[in-house]
Amino acid sequence: MFEVALIYLLLGAFAGIVAGLLGVGGGLIIVPVLVAVFQLQSFDPQIVMQLALGTSLATIVFTSLSSVFAHHRRGAVVWGMVVKLAPGMLLGAMIGAYVADIASGELLKLLFAVFEVAVAVYLFIGAPVAANVFQGALKWTESLGVSVAIGTISAVLGIGGGTLTVPYLCLRDTKIRQAIAVSAACGIPIAVSGALAYCFFGLDEASLPAYSSGFIYWPALAGIVAASLITAPLGAALAHRLPVAILRKIFSVVLIVMASIMVLI
Repeated sequence: MFEVALIYLLLGAFAGIVAGLLGVGGGLIIVPVLVAVFQLQSFDPQIVMQLALGTSLATIVFTSLSSVFAHHRRGAVVWGMVVKLAPGMLLGAMIGAYVADIASGELLKLLFAVFEVAVAVYLFIGAPVAANVFQGALKWTESLGVSVAIGTISAVLGIGGGTLTVPYLCLRDTKIRQAIAVSAACGIPIAVSGALAYCFFGLDEASLPAYSSGFIYWPALAGIVAASLITAPLGAALAHRLPVAILRKIFSVVLIVMASIMVLI
């Protein structure tokens, strides 16, 4: 059990830095590792994926709060944009959790791996994003449609949505550091709504391991959060100092490894 607890702590430390540094959240790292650890603990293979997704979203609640506070102190969070995007993300996350509940674990693994590879390619290539694709001020109709889609996809994959929110905000000619900060803030409604939905939809599962509330496994949540709360502000601080372009390429290689793990386990 000590080894498992140590894995949770190390996972949380790394996820916290990634969340603050790149605005992509820690879910892309947390989910594959949790699936592997849960399988080693002989949890029911039929619910391992959902348990990892729900637990990942629950950790992102705390990671995002810590990261957002650090970004806010630097004046990087555009709260008007967050307010417009949050309602749709709340709704989308509930929809996504429901989809994950009725989907098979194997399908969810495949979707996650494909998405992770796509993100890795995007980060490594660093494809330029055309500015001002969306013209004018952010309207409620646009924000609702985009945010529901981001929230739904994010909850299905157990992520905070940064990999979708940051490129979208860049299409609106938002400065990258502001996009990262807004993305971190938008991860809160996605994570809260998604985690609660995963908890609710998993309550009727008979094969849940001890110390679970629906599809949230508390020992993993506690270990990851304990470490990520310390490292998320560090990641946010590094985002203002380090060459993020190089770090994105390094992280893309890590994502390819995580996607491979997801396919193989």
